[in-house]
Amino acid sequence: MKSITIAIDSFKGSLSSARVAEAAEQGIRAVLPDCHVQKISIADGGEGTVEALVETLQGQIIEITACDPLMRPINVRYGLVDGGSTAVVEMSAASGLPLLAIEERNPWLTTTYGTGEMIADAIKRGARRLLIGIGGSATNDAGMGMLEALGYKFYDANGTPLAGCGGNLCSVARIDDKEALPALKECQITVACDVKNPLYGPTGAAYIFAPQKGADAEMVERLDQGLKNFASVVNAHFGSNAEQREGAGAAGGLGYCFSALLGARLQSGIDMVLEAIDFAKRIESSDLVITGEGRIDSQTVMGKAPSGVLNAATEQGIPVVAIGGAVESSEALKQSKFTAILPIVAGPVSLDEAMREEIAAANVSRTVEQIIKLLTLNR
Repeated sequence: MKSITIAIDSFKGSLSSARVAEAAEQGIRAVLPDCHVQKISIADGGEGTVEALVETLQGQIIEITACDPLMRPINVRYGLVDGGSTAVVEMSAASGLPLLAIEERNPWLTTTYGTGEMIADAIKRGARRLLIGIGGSATNDAGMGMLEALGYKFYDANGTPLAGCGGNLCSVARIDDKEALPALKECQITVACDVKNPLYGPTGAAYIFAPQKGADAEMVERLDQGLKNFASVVNAHFGSNAEQREGAGAAGGLGYCFSALLGARLQSGIDMVLEAIDFAKRIESSDLVITGEGRIDSQTVMGKAPSGVLNAATEQGIPVVAIGGAVESSEALKQSKFTAILPIVAGPVSLDEAMREEIAAANVSRTVEQIIKLLTLNR
């Protein structure tokens, strides 16, 4: 083998995508010191997407102050790539559930305002292509807070201004976009969205996701009614009718907001990332692709990062081997097109020990070295 590509998602809580790739390269070099090794940092649109794309596309991290889900100032990070023309934003950086203590979780009060601040900052710096990850939200405001930060105004039936939060969705009677950032009309927005839920109803944002964000049964019902009201006002003002679109209920209705009001395209997270880095072209000359993630199970082949890598490589007839911190025995994995799937842990060990950075990295190197030895037996 003359050329091998490493495209492995991060091992959450243990190794970043870049660090996994470094360890895997060491294993390859132990057997094939002269092999051309290409390391590509990847993610599936969730945690680590900003770092992966900034790493792969040689961009920069931007740090600003924005509001957390309860409107408290915090430091947040997003990425600029392609010479600053493309911004990579994870909404969870400003509007994520981990930013709140358990007792603070309340989707009646939480807002996506900080996400809007990140987007506004990127636009003001010149970005006109926006890649947005919307996983891990603490909110159920249908993007109302984000829109507020972008210049939209909301009013109740009496003309009283409303702040963007889940509790005000029921009261919205009019939306004014006259002061929205003009450059929004120039932006091409792609949103990483891997859920198919509609905006409201039994499988919508409130009923499915709000309980984990702190809502009780009564609040869930009120939030659902709010989402219905908000959609009706949007439809009356903008003629959108996007509330039943797949992914509209993602991130407390943020998927709906992006789609209905900002003209965004909702796309699988890994597909968004691979498209952004032109992955298919990068692997054209590869003899082998090595991919993986922290835990490989039946969900791996249902839209997670390794499956996207597998699909892209398979289209070009390139074999793909997957490695993981743990590998579940499942029929879905057996039926997949991976050439092989291997766990990196050599023997019984505690989870804490296995996830230690130096231990995990050594296990990755050893496993990849053995893979390469097997694949080069007939050299």
